[in-house]
Amino acid sequence: MHPDLYEASIFELQDGLTAGAFTSLDLCKAYLARIEEVNYQGAALHAVIETNPSVLEQASALDEERRSKVPRGPLHGIPLLLKDNIATVYEEGMNTTAGSYALLGSVVPRDAHIVTLLRAAGAIFLGKTNMCEWAHYRGSMPWGWSARGGQSICPYHPKGDPSGSSSGSASAIAVGLAAGASGTETNGSIICPSSRNNIVGVKPTVGLVSRAGVIPLSSTQDTPGPMCRSVTDAAILLSTISGPDPRDKRTLAQPESESRPDYLAVLRTDALKGARLGVPRELFDTEKSEMYEYFEETLDVLRKLGAEVVDNTELASTEEMKTSQAESIVFRMDFRADINEYLGELIHTPSDVRTLSDLIAYNIEHADVELIAPHYANQDKFIASETSRKDNSYYTALTESLRLGRAQGIDDALQKFHLDALVLPTEANVSTPAGMAGYPVISVPLGFMPDNVHAMPESPEPLYEDGPGFPFGLAFVGTAYSESKLLGYAFAFEQATKARLRKLALATAIPKTQLRHVLC
Repeated sequence: MHPDLYEASIFELQDGLTAGAFTSLDLCKAYLARIEEVNYQGAALHAVIETNPSVLEQASALDEERRSKVPRGPLHGIPLLLKDNIATVYEEGMNTTAGSYALLGSVVPRDAHIVTLLRAAGAIFLGKTNMCEWAHYRGSMPWGWSARGGQSICPYHPKGDPSGSSSGSASAIAVGLAAGASGTETNGSIICPSSRNNIVGVKPTVGLVSRAGVIPLSSTQDTPGPMCRSVTDAAILLSTISGPDPRDKRTLAQPESESRPDYLAVLRTDALKGARLGVPRELFDTEKSEMYEYFEETLDVLRKLGAEVVDNTELASTEEMKTSQAESIVFRMDFRADINEYLGELIHTPSDVRTLSDLIAYNIEHADVELIAPHYANQDKFIASETSRKDNSYYTALTESLRLGRAQGIDDALQKFHLDALVLPTEANVSTPAGMAGYPVISVPLGFMPDNVHAMPESPEPLYEDGPGFPFGLAFVGTAYSESKLLGYAFAFEQATKARLRKLALATAIPKTQLRHVLC
């Protein structure tokens, strides 16, 4: 019996590979066929921006290694996807463009550090996933769109907003186009699309996972992280990509205890027993009343699993965060410096783009593909960032951002109310304090909007922001380097509820190809 690729876990796939029921080459062929079925055909998800021309050769090599040696570990021969801002060596045949034609054909100096670690673990890269172009920092535009990749959509609605900016990774994993994927987050870009597309997303503590080789938005808040269908799969990926890297000095400050931990060891069904969880209700967006009604029932589930739920554990900084411009100032000044550094290190760029100023000019010159009216023509954030410099206002804003996120934010609430973690719907405003603080968040599937909910807006421009059947997730939030604790909580909740499979994606978005179709 072969596992159903819509839901197959990494361990299920590894068991089949070990038993000789199929090979990594078979797996890659099946996944590539599934991508072909629904990425441009069927529901036209536009989740994958390109596939790896070397993937079948790599799979065959790993199959041969399996036959002659002991497998490297749980990721040996397992096909994954990478967000299009995570560098892979050009010789492999894939681009790294952040969704922009400006970087098509650019040659990176080396693999991103997390790619090096995943390769060493035996993972195979099927391709790159679509994303909000430049991690949604070019300007105002719909989530999930890039010039190269087009408009990604949520597989639970024909014109559903997939959220962003790791939209393609979320959409692809939701319907089984790979065993798992890597995304990146600055503020919400892993956890929000994970929530919207009914998967598990882990935004790690900034400094747990190296950013080296990742096209940056803000060196203050950026971090890669796993996006998978289960907490177990996410734990496998996080265990693999965590750890210090000399090319990212932020990772050298991580505690010794968190250096390459085994996150699988903390996954217990009784992990919530005795946990003290706080509910910061002032972060809620009460417009989605149906989601919050479901959340109230979820609190009872957490109690039955042994957690003590403490209500109204507000962050002292909640009101101030609503009006603060600190994060925006930090982003604006970080982006110019960070993107200029990244572009300057490229070995070759056919477009001759080497600075943010070059990018702005490129988009104007190629407006027919990059600045497409009416929805995709904006690059105001680029323009504002290009004139910004790191002066005293930057350091003032950085200090304010950290204060709002940490000392008067998450840490304040955890300490004041003697909490182990915060819990709230992922689509509440959880990503901003966690982003400012650089603290971890794990989103796990929770539920679906009921069928009688009105689609918003009434006519999509160009997407529905919300509507019947849209998934939403539950977020566990903690202090720095509390991933082990949060993963345990998320796993216990996931195993007790099995919420992800209560509703499948649209029939047109679910590929029909299974392993049996590619086996001789």
